[in-house]
Amino acid sequence: MAGGSAVLLGPAALQAQAAEVSYATRCIPPAGIGLPDVNGTTKVEITAPAAAKVGDTVDIVWKFTQAASKNPDIIDLPADSVQPSGTLKAVGAQTASVAMQGPRENPAIPKGGAMVLSSMKGTLKLTAAGQVTLTPDAYVVNAMSTDTKCAPTEPVQPAATITVTSGGSASGSPDPSQSPSPPPSSSPPPSSPSATPSVSPSSSGGGGQTDFTGKVVDVPYTCASPIGEKKATSPVQINAKRNGGSYDLTAQFKKSVMDSPIDIPADSVKPSMQIVLGGADQGSVKVTGPTNKEAIKSGAPIEIPDLTGTYKPGATGTSTLAPGVLTIEALGTTTTCTPDRSAVSLTLDTAEQASGASGGGNGSGSSSSSSGGGTSTSGGLAETGAGDHAALKALGLLAGTAVLLGGAVFTYLPGRRRTR
Repeated sequence: MAGGSAVLLGPAALQAQAAEVSYATRCIPPAGIGLPDVNGTTKVEITAPAAAKVGDTVDIVWKFTQAASKNPDIIDLPADSVQPSGTLKAVGAQTASVAMQGPRENPAIPKGGAMVLSSMKGTLKLTAAGQVTLTPDAYVVNAMSTDTKCAPTEPVQPAATITVTSGGSASGSPDPSQSPSPPPSSSPPPSSPSATPSVSPSSSGGGGQTDFTGKVVDVPYTCASPIGEKKATSPVQINAKRNGGSYDLTAQFKKSVMDSPIDIPADSVKPSMQIVLGGADQGSVKVTGPTNKEAIKSGAPIEIPDLTGTYKPGATGTSTLAPGVLTIEALGTTTTCTPDRSAVSLTLDTAEQASGASGGGNGSGSSSSSSGGGTSTSGGLAETGAGDHAALKALGLLAGTAVLLGGAVFTYLPGRRRTR
C-alpha cells in the first residue's frame, strides 16, 4: 500500500533535499552612518524537493547557518527586530528569480554577538521538464527600519537540484510570470497628503470669538538622528483658544507616518514641537505632548498625541503660527525633525502682553521663548544629543515614525570598540 501511494503521489512526493553552500559576501551598511563595507562568508542551506513534475509549485527554504558578520559593537538588537529577504536563482530547464523572505524573528542579539537570521521561504512554479538548479544570491537584512545589503563577491555553487518530469497542464516553455519581482522593500511608503479638508486660517477678528481653528498643512520634515537623516511628511493643524490675553494652543498630527518596527514600552516616547511665530510677532512657542500610555506593538501605527502649550503675544497686529522643529525623546536619545519649508496653519489678531513672545512691541529684535517655554528656531538641524554611537542603544522616533537606527547591524569592525 505504501508503495502504491508513492506512485499515485508522483515525483513531487519524493523526500526533499538539503544542501549547504558557502560564499564570500560583501555587505553594505546604510549610507550616512560612517561605517565601511564588510567582507565576510555566508553559509546557506537550501531545502527543495528532489523531484517534481511540470506544473507543480514547489516550496523552497533558505536557512542561514552562518551570517556574513557579527552584530557590531554599537547597539543591542531587541528580540524580533531583524528580518531577512533575498533572491534565489533558478537556472537549467527554466530560468527564474525566486523571491525569498523570512519572518521578523530573532533572539535578542548583544553587541558583538553572532547575527541570527530567520529562515526564508519562497515558491517556484515549474514550467519545463529537465533539471533546475537553485543558487542563493543577494539578500537584505532589515533591522529597525534600516537595510543592510549583501551580495556575493564570487561565483556561488548551486545548493539544490530539482529533477522535473513532464506532466500536468503546463507547457514546456518557460512561464514569464515566474520571474517574481524582487523582495518587497521593508521601508514603509511615504505618507500621502492629508485627506482632511483644510479650512482658511482663522483670525481673532473681534466680536468675542474665543476658539480659532487653523488649516491642515502638509509639513515635509528632514529628521536627524545620531546616525543619519530621513525625510517624512506629516499633516499638522494648529488650533487656539483665547485665555485672557493669551492663547491655549493645540497642535495635532492627523495621521501616523509609519508603523513601529519593534515593540516600544509604555511611557517611553515624549514629543514636543516649536510653533514658529511670524507677521507682527516673532520667536516660537513650545508645545508638548504626554508619553505613550500603552506599549506599542511591532507593526502597529505610532501615533503622536495632541501637543499643547500657551502663547502670550509679544506684539500687537496680525501674527501667524506655523509648525516648526519637532523633537522626539525616546529611551534616552533625541531625534530632531526640521521643516524643509514653512506653512502657516493659523493667523491671529494679537495684542501685546507683558513678557510675551519677542516681537515688534518690545523693540528687542531678537527671538525669545514665550510663556510656553519655547526657544527661537534658526532653520538648521538641532543637536541630536550624542557625538558618538553610544546613543544608538535607544530607539529614535520622528513625527510618529521610526527613523534610521541600527543601520549597521550587518557590519563588523574587528579590533575597533565604541566608547560608551
